[in-house]
Amino acid sequence: MKRIGLVVNFQKVRGGKILQLLKEWFEKRGIEVIMPQCTTEEKEAIEPSCPEFFEQVDIILSLGGDGTLLGTARWAAGTGVPILGVNVGHLGFLTDLEMPDLFPALERLHQGDYEIEERMMLAVEVRREGSSVARYSALNDAVITKGPLSRIIRLETYVGDEYLATYRADGIIVASPTGSTAYSLSAGGPIVSPELDLMIVTPVCPHTLYARPFILAEHQMIRIILKSESTDVMLTIDGQLGFPLRKKDQIVVRKAGIRTRLVKLRKRSFFEVLRLKLQESDH
Repeated sequence: MKRIGLVVNFQKVRGGKILQLLKEWFEKRGIEVIMPQCTTEEKEAIEPSCPEFFEQVDIILSLGGDGTLLGTARWAAGTGVPILGVNVGHLGFLTDLEMPDLFPALERLHQGDYEIEERMMLAVEVRREGSSVARYSALNDAVITKGPLSRIIRLETYVGDEYLATYRADGIIVASPTGSTAYSLSAGGPIVSPELDLMIVTPVCPHTLYARPFILAEHQMIRIILKSESTDVMLTIDGQLGFPLRKKDQIVVRKAGIRTRLVKLRKRSFFEVLRLKLQESDH
């Protein structure tokens, strides 16, 4: 490792002391520190406007929380650059390190004592009047939801070309295994090991008794058609990007051909993190 990229959520990392310590630590070991030019203290999120950043680095250190890592993962998708998540705040599902463990763990990173864990991503497309009007990659989920003042919406749902059901609901979530512990879990979806490749479909507050979450195989595709006339329905990607939907829009979600690569320095398993998070939520 000769060059490390540093993506910082400045809303969580206040003050420059930790950044200065990190830069000094890496530079002392002959590692160049590069920060994306499109991030500032006022605009902390990494954007696709700086693709050269990913060409310049061997590993990305994401300093913030799960949200910071999600944004970094979307823009890094397809580049093959692995991401090490450092959590500043509450325990995260995606971030590998906590601040007290940072510098001892970085020593192991420098020595090459780490593993790479790959996570499935979702490919999301919006089709309108026969044309593709939006495309996204998602690590967690793609969510169709009504606005706070809208009535329930009707979502005509197909698996491939086969009609499944028309849901009358507040929305619908299509999640990856990584996203199974996010919004999908709150809506009653199952917890899924991130080692699997599949999609979880969870209706949000459905107005039918038979509507339950279901799981699709990695080769299957889900197609959802908005049948309601509303100016306040949104497609949300990873809870961070939004796209306004119109009646008859089709949202197509399938397994992406690219994956997120996460650096793992700790030997903590998914189920250990899950147990700790559940204990945290009880307090």
